[in-house]
Amino acid sequence: MKTLAESDAVASARQKVSICVLDDDPSQVEMFTERLEKSGFHCVGTTKPDEALQKVRLGGCRVVISDIKMPEMDGLKFLEKSLQLNPGMYVILMTGNYSVDSAVEAIRRGACDYLCKPLDFQRLERTLDDLAEVFLARAQTRDLEERLFPSRQFQGIVGKSPAMLDVFDMARKISRHYTNVLITGPTGAGKELVARALHQLSPVARERFAVCNCSALVDTLLESQLFGHIRGSFTGATDTRPGLFEYANGGTVFLDEIGEMSLPMQAKLVRVIQNREIQRVGSPEVKNVNVRIIAATNRDLRAEVLAGRFREDLFYRFSSIEIRVPGLSERPEDIPLLVQSFLKKYSEAYGKPLQGLTRRAQIAMLRHSWPGNIRELENAISSAAITATADFIDVGDLPEHLQKPQLQIAGGEDGWKPLPLDEVRKIHIQRVLENCNNNRVRAAQVLGIGRTSLYRFLKRSDKRAATAKAGA
Repeated sequence: MKTLAESDAVASARQKVSICVLDDDPSQVEMFTERLEKSGFHCVGTTKPDEALQKVRLGGCRVVISDIKMPEMDGLKFLEKSLQLNPGMYVILMTGNYSVDSAVEAIRRGACDYLCKPLDFQRLERTLDDLAEVFLARAQTRDLEERLFPSRQFQGIVGKSPAMLDVFDMARKISRHYTNVLITGPTGAGKELVARALHQLSPVARERFAVCNCSALVDTLLESQLFGHIRGSFTGATDTRPGLFEYANGGTVFLDEIGEMSLPMQAKLVRVIQNREIQRVGSPEVKNVNVRIIAATNRDLRAEVLAGRFREDLFYRFSSIEIRVPGLSERPEDIPLLVQSFLKKYSEAYGKPLQGLTRRAQIAMLRHSWPGNIRELENAISSAAITATADFIDVGDLPEHLQKPQLQIAGGEDGWKPLPLDEVRKIHIQRVLENCNNNRVRAAQVLGIGRTSLYRFLKRSDKRAATAKAGA
């Protein structure tokens, strides 16, 4: 016997299960709906499959109990269309001609249960009570996750993995001191978010935070952007303007992609760090500035120094304090948290009550290597939120490259064989290009290299292929 508290809990859970009964016999629909309503379920009925599909599409029910044999549409076809409209729908099929083979086939196609007519209502109620427990557990889980979510954020950065907790801990320690910092990590990993967190927690949080992308500007424009210029110093300089170092004086300047900066510009940056002074382009006047410089790069600056592409003195001025932000492939346990964050963001942006991802969509997300890191993940959720027609995002809503199994490099894990680094790089670049539909600008962003570097590599690769073909 159930206690009073247990009976109340069952009744409360049943009230949250909305059911649609579908049968071509009106008397059967009436009987089922009355019986289920008396048992405490919220139930509606119809003899029209299209009406039931409309309720599925609009979220008017969470469970459908459908007959198999109907003149307008058989139950298996209805099951298929229901799951297309809403992959999270639970469909219970009924039949007067039960067999184990037909039950297995129905379950294989996605049915929640397969019952024989005349219905055993006690079994049906047990099935519905099990679903009510699932719905209640999910609701409690979502509520718990929402309450825990603020504790898994650090200045707007989401993460609970050990790698990210180390980043948060390091940022807290460093932020108290007004010193220069180098942030390393792959493109799209969130280096600018870490830089902003360092500024917000610093003693100069009320001062300005200026951002400069060093890879987006040629030297002449970059110099003007950082140091400012006076009127007439170059063609187009119609007025005198301060640079970012003056603009953010007393605050922080964030130099993104510092590894792309030319050697002459690096020399000028050394002077800013060493002497705390700048000169506007075209001006002999020296101005004193006091700024904290946070630099970020996706390159291995030690290797760049050895190759002569990065100044050693500049590297050592930054490398004393370095924060490495891990790529998403190094922190897969953070993917569900990030998905939750982006779902909330784009649900509000697009006015859609998205509740989560289907299991197969979650599997596809976890199997992907995310070469574009968090930026790629956010773009995937954003586009899926636009195309999704149900409360749950399914595999078909995700970008095309996430729907297909990923290519294996050099025969996959079982067929692995050693390759020269140049060959591995070539395979990886070709793979990223395919994922980006041969969009070279997007591929360069995902790879974390400049567009000119990608064009140069492809040109060299084409020349080698042509030479090899001519030699053959």
